[in-house]
Amino acid sequence: MVNEQPIGPTDASLVPRYAGIATFARLPRLEDVGRADIAVVGVPFDSGVSYRPGARFGPAHVREASRLLRPYNPAQDVEPFSTQQVVDAGDIAANPFNITEAVAQIQQAASELTADGKRLVVIGGDHTIALPLLRVAAERHGPVAVLHFDAHLDTWDTYFGAPVTHGTPFRRASEEGLIDMQASMHVGIRGPLYSRDDLRDDERLGFAIITSAEFETEGLARAIERMLARLGDCPVYLSVDIDVLDPAHAPGTGTPEAGGMTSRELLAMIRALRAVNLVGADVVEVAPAYDHAQLTAVAASHVAYEIISAMTPSR
Repeated sequence: MVNEQPIGPTDASLVPRYAGIATFARLPRLEDVGRADIAVVGVPFDSGVSYRPGARFGPAHVREASRLLRPYNPAQDVEPFSTQQVVDAGDIAANPFNITEAVAQIQQAASELTADGKRLVVIGGDHTIALPLLRVAAERHGPVAVLHFDAHLDTWDTYFGAPVTHGTPFRRASEEGLIDMQASMHVGIRGPLYSRDDLRDDERLGFAIITSAEFETEGLARAIERMLARLGDCPVYLSVDIDVLDPAHAPGTGTPEAGGMTSRELLAMIRALRAVNLVGADVVEVAPAYDHAQLTAVAASHVAYEIISAMTPSR
């Protein structure tokens, strides 16, 4: 029987936060509820990385850190788990030895999960997973505005001749016509590039950029203004590589870069997305082996929580 009233997280006053199976935010599992408006799903896959491995363990690590999340979000003044059914849909199994097959498996599973209209908040995994997720989003909504928080462009062409890696998903997505080339944007870009051509290619592929340095020169409010102006009223797919944060805030990631955003800045920008049509999201590149005291996992769990809150309809 389908429950009409949303079932929320396990009550921490009755069951200690450290007890029980670690679903995201201690939410019910999809199989225990039978329906969902938003599903949190893990993709433990990191065969597309070019430097440090380990993001395959990210979904479990983020779930563990999410135990401390609570039902009311005062920053957005919403109760994201009481006005819509949010569930943990478990993990999508993807072949760790074959990227092509893994991408197809992720795409098929995401398509099945969204067939009834639910939105996905996906925890990776490396950034390779954004390509199949964008394919599904574009099938549902047409070309989407991609809002991409990252230290890196991820619009490179190939690594060692491989066209699908964690550094190439947005180039492939642009070439496949999945993105709105007038409304897509990177935020937090910084660090060395291979050449000036990287920036020229990126612009040609349809992206505007707010660099990490511009938070210092222009400020957070201006960055939010530019972001919302770029996105307009398009359907928006949000992709957050946790390395957009400075390594002081997120050490547990595969390709860290100095000079990044603070957690406060990132969360503020995500909260501003209540003003847009957010159709799906991912949070990727959490690598537990390099994390300390769950710093990165705590940041990622709060990012996912703010995304879910931004998807919550106003009362």
